[in-house]
Amino acid sequence: MKTDLFNYDLPPERIAQHPAERRDMARMLVLHRDSGLIEHKTITDIVDYLHAPDVLVLNNTKVIPARVFGHKVASGGKVELLLLEEIQPGEWKVLMKTSRRPKVGDRLELCSGKAQATMLYDGEQGEAVLKIEAERPLMEILDEEGVPPLPPYITRKEQTHEQIKTDRERYQTVYASEPGAAAAPTAGLHFTDEIFQALKHKGISKAELTLHVGLGTFRPVSAEIITDHEMHHERYAVSAGAAQTIRTAKADGGRVIAVGSTSVRTLESVSPIQAAEGSTHIFIYPPYTFKNVDAILTNFHLPKSTLLMMMSAFADRELMLHAYEIAVQEEYRFFSYGDCMLIL
Repeated sequence: MKTDLFNYDLPPERIAQHPAERRDMARMLVLHRDSGLIEHKTITDIVDYLHAPDVLVLNNTKVIPARVFGHKVASGGKVELLLLEEIQPGEWKVLMKTSRRPKVGDRLELCSGKAQATMLYDGEQGEAVLKIEAERPLMEILDEEGVPPLPPYITRKEQTHEQIKTDRERYQTVYASEPGAAAAPTAGLHFTDEIFQALKHKGISKAELTLHVGLGTFRPVSAEIITDHEMHHERYAVSAGAAQTIRTAKADGGRVIAVGSTSVRTLESVSPIQAAEGSTHIFIYPPYTFKNVDAILTNFHLPKSTLLMMMSAFADRELMLHAYEIAVQEEYRFFSYGDCMLIL
């Protein structure tokens, strides 16, 4: 199947550059797979589409302020890093931006001198592995010096301290609890405590799992044939409690409502649903038979992306592209800080 089959036209002005004024102001396109019906609602209306004993499955990964700045000790040249993954204690896979690449063994000073790094390995596509050392816990320093790792399609002319403060709050779900993500599970950004209370009042249960979102989620498929694309790995964990909640809902006739593609990836990687930890590189594209997911809440995804391919496997590809065309016409806001779609 050709990658171009998942392309669509998106005017640049439809890409959301800032979050909505409030989380619960997001618009929600509702797509009914059986009839092709499209409705235009808001995220607060999701309560009307879920019924007991449905279960809402959420990814509780927490975005770390992983964009850090520093300089090369030898030359003083500036360095910008995006921390992707701690592959073992103190060793980080990073994405590095600098005018001249450091060599293996070169030293860097990071976070206003609060951390030091040594180049261990230089990889492809800007990736590298660094040994990072500090007198205090790195996460504590990142909370002081790091910047939220916004995706590359958010292209603001300037980044003010006020905007950084807003991003620290809004590029994070209200239920984030497990640090480790380099990107937010964006479908969950729209939820508020009030929405959760309304869902609880209707008897809808909630299960949290963890999948740490990596850089690969941003990368479009460059291969001409989608099966030639090499899928990225992401770490996940499903607790015994979450697995039991999901199994109980299914046994009672409820639907599993996955919030975001990351929840989908985890649910489809663990079958049957049980307590599990591991790494997944599952690539979901048409045709695919879903084992555990009955409905999806998702944001609008990039053209030719693996995420759009996943949604096109859940709904018919032509129906999905038609829904995207309608979303563009109706001026929905796209991508991480944009609106959402409920696929039933």
